[in-house]
Amino acid sequence: MKALLAPLAELADYEEIRKNRTKENGMIQISGCVNTQKIHLLSGIGSGCGYKLVVFSNEEKAKKAYEEYLLFGEETYLYPARDLLFYYADIKGKTLTNRRMEVLRAIAEKKKEEPVTVITTMDAFLDGIISPDEIQKNRIHITGEDTVDLTKLEQDLTALGYERESQIEAPGQFAVRGGIIDVFPLAEEMPVRIELWGDEIDSIRMFDAKSQRSIENISEITIYPASENCFGNNGLVSFLKYFPENETLLFYDEPHRLQETAETVEAEYTESLKNRADAGMKEEGEEELRVFQTKDIISEMNRYSGIGLTTLESKCGLFKVRSVYTVQAKGVNPYNNSFELLTRDLKRLKRNGYRVVLLSGSRTRAKRLAEDLRDYDLSSFYSEDMQREVKPGEIMAAYGYASEGYEYPMLKFVVISESDIFGRKKKKKKRKKYEGQRIQDFAELKPGDYVVHENHGIGVYKGIEKIEVEKIVKDYMKIVYAEGGVLYIPVAQMDLIQKYAGADAKKPRLNKLGTIQWGKTKSQVKKAVQIVAKDLVELYAVRQQSEGFVYGPDTVWQKEFEEMFPFEETDDQLQAIEDTKHDMESKKIMDRLICGDVGYGKTEIAIRAAFKAVQEGKQVVCLVPTTILAQQHYNTFVQRLKEFPVRIDLLCRFRSAAEQKKTIEDTKKGFVDILVGTHRVLSKDVVFKDLGLLIIDEEQRFGVTHKEKIKKLKENIDVLTLTATPIPRTLHMSLIGIRDMSVLEEAPNERMPIQTYVMEYDEETVREAIGRELRRGGQVYYVYNRVTDIDEVALRISKLVPDARVDFAHGQMSERELENVMYAFVNGDIDVLVSTTIIETGLDISNVNTMIIHDSDKYGLSQLYQLRGRIGRSNRTAYAFLMYRRNTMLREVAEKRLSAIREFTDLGSGFKIAMRDLELRGAGNLLGAQQHGHMNAVGYDLYCKMLSEAVKEAKGIHTMEDFETTIDLNMDAFIPDTYISNEFQKLDIYKRIAGIESQQEYDDMLEELIDRFGEPPKAVLNLLAIARLKALAHQGYITEIKQMQREIRITLYENAHLNPEGIPPLVAKYRRQLQFKPDKEPKFLFAPVGDIVQALTVFAKELMELVEEEGKSEK
Repeated sequence: MKALLAPLAELADYEEIRKNRTKENGMIQISGCVNTQKIHLLSGIGSGCGYKLVVFSNEEKAKKAYEEYLLFGEETYLYPARDLLFYYADIKGKTLTNRRMEVLRAIAEKKKEEPVTVITTMDAFLDGIISPDEIQKNRIHITGEDTVDLTKLEQDLTALGYERESQIEAPGQFAVRGGIIDVFPLAEEMPVRIELWGDEIDSIRMFDAKSQRSIENISEITIYPASENCFGNNGLVSFLKYFPENETLLFYDEPHRLQETAETVEAEYTESLKNRADAGMKEEGEEELRVFQTKDIISEMNRYSGIGLTTLESKCGLFKVRSVYTVQAKGVNPYNNSFELLTRDLKRLKRNGYRVVLLSGSRTRAKRLAEDLRDYDLSSFYSEDMQREVKPGEIMAAYGYASEGYEYPMLKFVVISESDIFGRKKKKKKRKKYEGQRIQDFAELKPGDYVVHENHGIGVYKGIEKIEVEKIVKDYMKIVYAEGGVLYIPVAQMDLIQKYAGADAKKPRLNKLGTIQWGKTKSQVKKAVQIVAKDLVELYAVRQQSEGFVYGPDTVWQKEFEEMFPFEETDDQLQAIEDTKHDMESKKIMDRLICGDVGYGKTEIAIRAAFKAVQEGKQVVCLVPTTILAQQHYNTFVQRLKEFPVRIDLLCRFRSAAEQKKTIEDTKKGFVDILVGTHRVLSKDVVFKDLGLLIIDEEQRFGVTHKEKIKKLKENIDVLTLTATPIPRTLHMSLIGIRDMSVLEEAPNERMPIQTYVMEYDEETVREAIGRELRRGGQVYYVYNRVTDIDEVALRISKLVPDARVDFAHGQMSERELENVMYAFVNGDIDVLVSTTIIETGLDISNVNTMIIHDSDKYGLSQLYQLRGRIGRSNRTAYAFLMYRRNTMLREVAEKRLSAIREFTDLGSGFKIAMRDLELRGAGNLLGAQQHGHMNAVGYDLYCKMLSEAVKEAKGIHTMEDFETTIDLNMDAFIPDTYISNEFQKLDIYKRIAGIESQQEYDDMLEELIDRFGEPPKAVLNLLAIARLKALAHQGYITEIKQMQREIRITLYENAHLNPEGIPPLVAKYRRQLQFKPDKEPKFLFAPVGDIVQALTVFAKELMELVEEEGKSEK
């Protein structure tokens, strides 16, 4: 890093400071330092030290410093402080512990010659954590050569704070299945699967928590504790103890401020303890948190060598100062986008022999900056080589990040960052690996759930039973129908069953077995579905025939504009952007739907499409359902496009009549490039000169009349629709090819995880939570779902926290009132908003990072998930408090709910089910009301299946006729409990085996079984082979394969599309083994030799070759 660090050697006292830095304990104070320059100086002075520990007064400063320090390129970690105030919540997420453990692990594994830097905040030293020796002693290290006692390993993991689950989903869990043990160690990015052979280790491999499939083999793994005080309270030490006194250099940012912070946190904690004790909330046996006193921590720190960086020469409180130096440094004045000012300054600096380094967050921009300066007669160059020293009078542009520039006037050295020139930029973030679970298909099927059988209708699932028929054991699902009818279904036919899910949570009527009522229902729905399919297909055909405007490929401007996006795009986002542009560049008229939760980056896709359209001289209109959203979109557009000559205007109630009139006139003349507005833009008086792209946000929230107007607008221009209602995957699949869709499922990376607490309601906590958020300048949502006394609640809160500005909002206010309150909240004029659940849709306010939910046990999981997603939209840690009342009657229900919410704190399976009901609401909206009833009649999954078939038919694609294939062979085919003991997993695997349709899927399934559960027993291999046979047999029009005493009867479908001329040669080929009986239902009698399933598989393949052309369909 010579380019940046070499000039420091010329500082008057620099060498002396470096020489004395670790000579004695106590602190060398250096005054005159400014923001980012502190990091620069510290990396110079500290280079060559084994351990560097940098302490800041708050989380935001530490984070910023961490990002800047990465420029100097060594191992750097950010150690977050623990939450002392809400330590007593019943349930805490593992997110913080995970991040802290990574740092402890890095220190424990540090090699002699590798320096390590840890950046942290002062309050992180206050709480007690396991000592380094305990960690070294108790961590579990396993290599491929070891032998392991499984029982002892389970005990050790539990002692380290790991929780046993049936399937791993989040860090801090483990699972045991037979000789396979899965662990998700804290501080690892992926879980690990250890397979034993007896007590020897057979293999260790990393696997993906989502698919549960292995990824790669590794030779060893070290498992660190899953909690920071898993061995009780004795022997806990401060984080400082991890750093050896004689090898560590401490850096303090404004030492007096550090002491102040620590004392405040300590005082808050003691006061909260006292209040809890007074209120009688301290429970017996509750473990004490070990909290050290500030003065003890500082006196410990004084035993280390340290450097204190201060702006002014100030007193340092309890810190021991051994000497004081001063440097001269100052910040760079921002240029606010004025290139003129910058070049004037640079010319002056060059004349005076300054060395100048310009830092930019992207390599292409750095190169371009150097080129642009050359156009102004400034000889500047771009260099990748940061070891190159900059000579006096040189201007070097380089890749790197500093939040602001700094200058050393005496050294004639200045660093200017991109944000000084162009204003504040957010920094692109790296990816996060673990993001919680995505939803799995076969949502947990529990006994008592309603299921739909395609041929028999709706019944209640009662569990799996093993039944022995003629000495052959098989698993059957037991389903009970109306009037006590019972149906046993072999598990191999599980693909005929779906969990019943209606569009609302009403209980469905059970069907009676053996009546025609279900058949009637099905045919009614089928008719309705065909109408929908016909409409959809026709609409699509009309759009396909007309041609749209063809846009050119991306310009330099487009690339430049996209690089300015302050975040890193997710893969889904990149894919959606790619598809959208492809649509615009092709002849067809774009009609793309983009689905993704609020904050998943839909707007960015729209902005890029809009920018592309504007460059070709087209106008863009962005239509949103509410005034506030219009304002928000408008702000986003302006913010993103401010560097470019694009005019953006807003049409909505917040604009005066005169402003609106001017906007409308300018739009007509073509002066306005992008118009954002509510349904006001659909009025007759709004005319466009050359409209090229229509962007619709939340289409489902517009009324019918508006939709008709939108349709008129749509006729031959490109349309991009954004929606946050998750469109179900199944429905998405069935509509595919009718409307192009992009689904954003991946959460954006810079979302800080939300720290979730579940606790009994008490005013103390509410006061602390609100007070703490306001102290860091944020705002709070307080969710209270009863309109009758919501104003009293607001009053109670303003009494609790007298200096907060509190207001309330609910859905029964008039639209105008509601908008005014929300507008004030968005603008920061209200600190605490007490509101009903109306906030769960839509608004994206990054300044709100605390949410308190009153009576949280009364909400469904999906609502909690939606609500909780309203916070945590910035780079601060967000807090969600789920409160419930003290009340003995609630016990059992509350227990269940809260245990579910516990899963939900880790984004685990708790809301898989919740997402399900969101999906259903989405489906209802997409297809309109009259379809809603049909969907309820047959259940959601079957509805989708029927719709998908109807669409294929309407498009003229031949589908396989509807008949069932059953296979009944005398062999054990089931999954024994010894192989998979967990009921849910077993059902899931059964369902997936039943769905096997090709050799590829068969191989995949077998591989996954071996990977997750070990070598499958014979009964499971039989099950797989039969599933493969069934798929082939179905394609060869076989309705039944049944094993009789001596032979096997193979029955064909009566309307089978088989070439009859091929049958005699086939019979001849098998000689005596095969006979053909041409009855009403034609049959083969087959007496195979050797492996029955193998022989039948070969026969089914041969039969498939006789299928006639029009019968060949896409499976």
